[in-house]
Amino acid sequence: GVPAGRLVDRFGTRRMTRLGLATMALGASALSMMPAGFGLLGYLAPIAVITASYALFQAANNTAIMTDIRPDQRGVISGMLSLSRNLGLITGASVMGAVFALASATTDITSASPAAVASGMRIT
Repeated sequence: GVPAGRLVDRFGTRRMTRLGLATMALGASALSMMPAGFGLLGYLAPIAVITASYALFQAANNTAIMTDIRPDQRGVISGMLSLSRNLGLITGASVMGAVFALASATTDITSASPAAVASGMRIT
């Protein structure tokens, strides 16, 4: 978003790329280790950290890539960048869905116990 873009413009792509990746890792670690007793807030807080960190990483990464290529190649590179991200999103969602089903020991989430869902969430 706009705030992430402003931070990248102010502090540079390298620093913001590193910060985005590091805070994303912290948010993911917090999410995987959060006890179930923290409830909804224990789920939403790490997700908010991951989301903001991802936006920061994306802004810095896109800026770094697009400024390092020739102007006549920007359209092709932009398309390849979008394609690679979409393929990663599709593949990641499919694989993590399968891992969740395996970890929760169910294929029907509507009949899964809360403990099974929590187990699936911790693993994925």
